[in-house]
Amino acid sequence: MTQRAHPYRSVLYVPASNARAMEKVKTLAIDAIIFDLEDAVAPDQKVPARDTLAAALADGGYGNRQRIVRINDLSTEWGVADAEAVAKLDCDAVLLPKVESAAQVQALADITGDLPIWAMMETPLGMLNAAEIGAHPKLEGMVMGTNDLAKELQSRFRPDRLPMQAGLGLCLLAAKAHGVTIVDGVYNAFKDTEGLAAECEQGRDMGFDGKTLIHPAQVEVANTAFAPTEAEIDLATRQIAAFEEAEAAGTGVAVVDGKIVENLHVVTAREILSKADAIAALSA
Repeated sequence: MTQRAHPYRSVLYVPASNARAMEKVKTLAIDAIIFDLEDAVAPDQKVPARDTLAAALADGGYGNRQRIVRINDLSTEWGVADAEAVAKLDCDAVLLPKVESAAQVQALADITGDLPIWAMMETPLGMLNAAEIGAHPKLEGMVMGTNDLAKELQSRFRPDRLPMQAGLGLCLLAAKAHGVTIVDGVYNAFKDTEGLAAECEQGRDMGFDGKTLIHPAQVEVANTAFAPTEAEIDLATRQIAAFEEAEAAGTGVAVVDGKIVENLHVVTAREILSKADAIAALSA
């Protein structure tokens, strides 16, 4: 399964200093894990956390879940050593916080070599430079850091996330333009299932591939929201069949449920079925 084909409905943050938590995620129905060396680890634990993480990854058992390691910023006292350590770990990608330029991505690539890079998008300057960041050849994913962005914007919380729309939109455009995965920011009220579901639906409607999570209780909601529904799968199947039938008959026009089906609809339909297949393979 290629990186682009892999689902990212649910991406759970786990402290890299917590061996017990890193063991527990092996039992969760998540698509990806962010092993966090940054915000989730206290300053006096950051250095030993590298060894704890290395041992967990060497032990394995994470199945088809993507293993992404978030390091500290390269400008901090831990960042470069984090990057050097991650380059030797059995992981799928490295996540760099507070990315504001393609030069930062390149600085990390100079250390981590061929390891795919993901970027935390969490500052106003990062939003404005999203296009150049997304264009970097080593970048394979973007993660929205909406808590930090809200702090920088000095915005108020709104369920509709209106203050976030400009930044979210710029990053989505950059990700889609350059074919990289993009996952939405966290929902802080982990006991508020209804609020989480609404925000997941909004993110899915906007085009995000999935959502970052802070608690296992959020997994099922995210998995459901970012997976194709049975109705979508049924419609996609019928659209493809009708289009292929029309082509074979030489009529050039396919109609499903009273609506014309064009090639662009078939492309979307195939993507829906491909995602459904990838989710099924992940769960097998």
